[in-house]
Amino acid sequence: MIPWVQLDSAKTGDGAQELRLKRRGSEFSIMLGTNELMNSRLSGSEEALARLSCQRISGHRQPRILIGGLGMGFTLRAALAELGKDASVTVAELVPAVVAWARGPMADVFGGCLDDPRVTIQETDVGQSIRSGPAAWDAILLDVDNGPEGIVHKGNDALYSLAGLGAARSALKPGGVLAVWSQGPDTGFTRRLKQAGFAVEEVNTRANGKRGARHVIWIATNSPRS
Repeated sequence: MIPWVQLDSAKTGDGAQELRLKRRGSEFSIMLGTNELMNSRLSGSEEALARLSCQRISGHRQPRILIGGLGMGFTLRAALAELGKDASVTVAELVPAVVAWARGPMADVFGGCLDDPRVTIQETDVGQSIRSGPAAWDAILLDVDNGPEGIVHKGNDALYSLAGLGAARSALKPGGVLAVWSQGPDTGFTRRLKQAGFAVEEVNTRANGKRGARHVIWIATNSPRS
C-alpha cells in the first residue's frame, strides 16, 4: 500500500482551520482535520453540478458563469466542456494556496483548464463577486463548502441565508440559475430558496457515477418577479 504524503497546508479563509493537500501515487486529497473535502478519484457530483446548470442555460447567448470554489477543478472542467466559445467563466477561490496547488502539484488533474481563454480566476470571497452588480450572471455555481451548513469557513453561512439567496437572485439574469452542491439533503435550505423567489429542483447524485456517496444538488431558477 502506497502511503499518503502531505504536500502542503494552508489556513482557511477565516484563519481558524487548516486545509491539507495530500498525495498517494497519482491520487490527491484535500483534508480539513479528519474530513476529506475532495478526492481526485471522486468527481461525479461536482461534474453534475456544472452539467445540470449549463443545460438549463443552453439557450443563453454569451453566458457568464460564476463558480464559487476552485477545488480540484472538476466543476470548472465540466462547465467548459458544456459551454461554447462565447462563454466566460469566473472562478472565485478564497484560499490562494488552492490556486497555487492547481497550478503546481495538481496541474495534471486540472489538465490545463486554468489556461482556457474563457476562464478568469479571482482570489476572493464568492460573496463579493455575487454582490458586484445586478443581473450580471447567467449561472452561479456554489461548491464552497460541504453544503448550506458550512464547516470549512463559517462566513460561507451568509451565502445560504435568506439575505444571501436574495443577493444571488439579484445577481442573476432572468432565467438564470443558482446551483448549490451539498453533501446531503437540507429541507430548511430548500424552503429558503423558495422563500427567496426561486423555482427549485432538488437532484440526487453520486460521488462516482452510479457509485459512491449520495450528494444533493439544488437547481434554483430565477423566475420572473411578480
